[in-house]
Amino acid sequence: MDSVTIIRVVAGVLFIAVLAIGIAFIAYLSGILSKCSLSSRTMQPGMVWLLLVPAFNIIWNFFVVLALAKSLGNEFRLRNIQNNDPEPGKALGLAMCICGACGIIPFVNFLTFPVQFVLWIIYWVKMAGYSRLLDQLPSGITPPAFGAGNLG
Repeated sequence: MDSVTIIRVVAGVLFIAVLAIGIAFIAYLSGILSKCSLSSRTMQPGMVWLLLVPAFNIIWNFFVVLALAKSLGNEFRLRNIQNNDPEPGKALGLAMCICGACGIIPFVNFLTFPVQFVLWIIYWVKMAGYSRLLDQLPSGITPPAFGAGNLG
């Protein structure tokens, strides 16, 4: 194999790996929206998949982050889940989106890509925590009062 072929193979493998991770992330975000009741959702879970559209995803990412934050906030209020943030993940998600949007600016992208990557990982971990929180307290169950002991 010549060096050009090796570069093409490596680039292809990297592209497929990044695409697979992106699809897993999108599926995860869609799943979180699915855990929210219909009355809490500000976006349908299937709309998250528009992040796969090249170039459009730079703008759509803002809409997804804002809708997910609002939906989680609505769902937490509906389930009486205590949370300090009225729109969970909004600030972190917007910072991630802004870095992603700045990534189209030449030379600036060298600075913003590593920051966006770190913010993306932190955002995914934070969303995983919110997803587990929704799993622990299924819809329709009211949590016990904070600090209430076992009366039985």
